[in-house]
Amino acid sequence: MPKQKNNLLTKILVWRIRYISQKQFIYLVSIMVGILAGLSAVVIKNVTHFIQLLFEGQIIIEYRTAFYFIFPVIGLIIVYLLAKYILRFEPTHGIPATLFAISKRKGLMKQIQMYASLILAPITVGFGGSVGLEGPTVSTAAAISSNLSRLFHLNQATRTLLIGCAAAGALSSIFKAPIAAIIFAIEVFSLDLTLVSLIPLLLASVSANLTSYFFFGNDILLPFTITETFVMSDLPFYILLGVTAGFVSIYFTIIYDKFRQFFESLGSPLKRLTIGALGLGLLIYLIPPLYGEGFDVINNLVQGNPEKALQNNIFHAELTNDWAIIGLLFGLVFFKVIATSLTFGAGGTGGIFAPTLFMGSILGFCVAKVINSIPFLSKTVSESNFTLVGMTGLMAGVLHAPLTAIFLIAEVTGGYQLFLPLMITSAISFSITTYFLPHSVYAMELGRKGDLITHNKDHAVLTLMNIKTVIEKNFISLYPEMTLGEIVHKAITKSNRNIFPVIDKETKELQGIILLDDLRPIMFDQSLYKNVTARELMKSPPAVIILEDDKMTTVMEKFQETQAWNLPVVSKNGYIGFVSKSKLLTAYRRKLIAFSGK
Repeated sequence: MPKQKNNLLTKILVWRIRYISQKQFIYLVSIMVGILAGLSAVVIKNVTHFIQLLFEGQIIIEYRTAFYFIFPVIGLIIVYLLAKYILRFEPTHGIPATLFAISKRKGLMKQIQMYASLILAPITVGFGGSVGLEGPTVSTAAAISSNLSRLFHLNQATRTLLIGCAAAGALSSIFKAPIAAIIFAIEVFSLDLTLVSLIPLLLASVSANLTSYFFFGNDILLPFTITETFVMSDLPFYILLGVTAGFVSIYFTIIYDKFRQFFESLGSPLKRLTIGALGLGLLIYLIPPLYGEGFDVINNLVQGNPEKALQNNIFHAELTNDWAIIGLLFGLVFFKVIATSLTFGAGGTGGIFAPTLFMGSILGFCVAKVINSIPFLSKTVSESNFTLVGMTGLMAGVLHAPLTAIFLIAEVTGGYQLFLPLMITSAISFSITTYFLPHSVYAMELGRKGDLITHNKDHAVLTLMNIKTVIEKNFISLYPEMTLGEIVHKAITKSNRNIFPVIDKETKELQGIILLDDLRPIMFDQSLYKNVTARELMKSPPAVIILEDDKMTTVMEKFQETQAWNLPVVSKNGYIGFVSKSKLLTAYRRKLIAFSGK
């Protein structure tokens, strides 16, 4: 049977080469990727909402809110057992895992990533995990496109493009916002915006959108039409919202990262599960609006019904009091990122897109409510509009995707009349956040390690290169005790290189280097053969490349700073070899050609 499949695939590939150009084939595959991304979104969304409807809609209503504590704990335990004993796969955060595959695995993703999130994400979110479904949908679609690319023997550049198509398709299907989805793929995955990439992105986004329409009709996550337009007198308040969103984005990113580091330090998955699940269960029991994605809360705020979003508050506060509503809503902003971090820390599968929208909508509503509640301002602003623009501010700050934020809200709501405040708030929030935090939540870990692909093509190409592929080892090593005579007979006469590493005989650590130019004045003076040793002749290299720590960008910087042609490479185990500038530049040119897909 496998042989028949291989024969069929071979026939398809041969037929494709004969009758379809590479460009046309990429267009066809991008449509296929879009449809599959749309189907992934449909499956994840439907299964999750079925679980939520079953538990939150019936059981919790009938059997008290104590189940707000129990369900998240049960869900995370099920995810842990499935991941460990059935799938045998450690859950990964969707978009960061995809970025890692692009930067360090040449866009290759494991087959299990095509279906792991389809199983784990609905259970995590359906049972109350305080995360979103967008990240798992993107990673599922990306894994499908990666494995399709491998099946059709497509190169790395095309594989990366199709992963971007998968991301665009996933987001387009979820929000029915095809333009924002394309921009998201370009901003987050650092794709080049050219005609070569634009057409496949368009095809994937549209085909995913149509797939979503086929299953869901006109239903959308944020059903709202803007009725109040922007007025110039509101401009200072939108600026205030942008500044506030910037600092809340910083809070989100820092808290999320601190919790991630804490859970990583625990080591044991069982410890992480216990602390995370119990912490999340307690938090959702005390604050029920943190249950699940939170789109019901967002829609209630956009519709101007905050009391519906807060009806299960533990303080039993009077919801006719504006300041009580403001206080409770600010509490949701404060605790949402903690609930999200606990979900991830316990091993849950999800994304941060929905929590960002959740916090942004509440922040925008609160800012508007505060403005409307201060008597001396004698000014009324649209709470619905501020709710929408608040989402833009948080998305721009947390995700570092300001254009995605602008077009997503504009497309979903048809609110192009809010374009100016969307742009202002997004730009301010993004500027403040990036001033303090250079990398988004998605890219933070990769950025720290220097493994992040960016729109800077030189940096991107260097990131994709592997230092081990350019190390040369055909150098004859010397020992400090070797005499000049031994150096001449055992090294110079047998080597075709003009540099010699001097290493410790026992530890193999690099002690220094000797250049052939330094030996030429004395190498023919036989009276020095027994009197001069390598220790006296060696000198320190201009710089040393550390295999475990130095990225290719760092290596290139060392060559530029020292103007050297060869630099030694060392590791924990001692001397390894040399990297030459000429070989490095040759490898760079080849990778640049492959990266550009030319």
